Amino acid sequence: MIDYQVTINGIRVDASYSERAVREIFLPLLKKLAEIRKEKGRRILVMLAAPPGAGKSTLLSFLEHLTHEYDALPAIRIIGMDGFHRRQEYLVSHTVLRDGTEIPMVKIKGAPVTFDLERLTESIRRVAAGEVCGWPVYDRLLHNPTENALTVSGEIVILEGNYLLLNEAGWSELRNYADYTISVAAEEDFLRERLIDRRIKTGVSPEAAARFVDFSDMPNVRLCLRKTAEADLTLRLDSAGDYQMSQGDGSH
Repeated sequence: MIDYQVTINGIRVDASYSERAVREIFLPLLKKLAEIRKEKGRRILVMLAAPPGAGKSTLLSFLEHLTHEYDALPAIRIIGMDGFHRRQEYLVSHTVLRDGTEIPMVKIKGAPVTFDLERLTESIRRVAAGEVCGWPVYDRLLHNPTENALTVSGEIVILEGNYLLLNEAGWSELRNYADYTISVAAEEDFLRERLIDRRIKTGVSPEAAARFVDFSDMPNVRLCLRKTAEADLTLRLDSAGDYQMSQGDGSH
């Protein structure tokens, strides 16, 4: 196993990836993306969709790490959709129906309705068009996005998020901008355990963490697992936290 340590949104993450996954999945994937970029002769946009708790941010950080370890691999630019959360003041002042009850949007922050899909779509369009542009990043301390926190440049851009391949109106159109798509799946109970553990690491009690995850995160997990469209490459996160290839890949 290859141990990897990184800080994601202020939380230290200790991950391990098998040498098999690196050899059979990650390195071939990075080489394939380089081939697609060369064939198209322009920037390519890759979308990686995964449910909460599936380790997508850590995985992409590790892929970026690999590009520095192997000279033959291309540079990649990683961005996320979390910067398109609607602002906290909007979420506090607007309501949504959940199980027949009207509640403040902030109570289900992270659900599709709490993102600014219109702004996200326009920003994705600019990235896919090859523009050098600013990109927002979500700040967990401020509970709000920081605008233009990153500059998107480079020839291979990987965008990660929960709902990039969601098979619902509006969201399903995002994949039209992608040159290659990746999805990650896992068992529901396994993701719940990981999410509770992650919540505990922010300083809350195990009981409070479980309540929060069950109310806020798990509906989003189930939505992603059931309504994520087929991707060019599907990975499965097993109970040991290792990635398996679920099906063959191929660009559309």
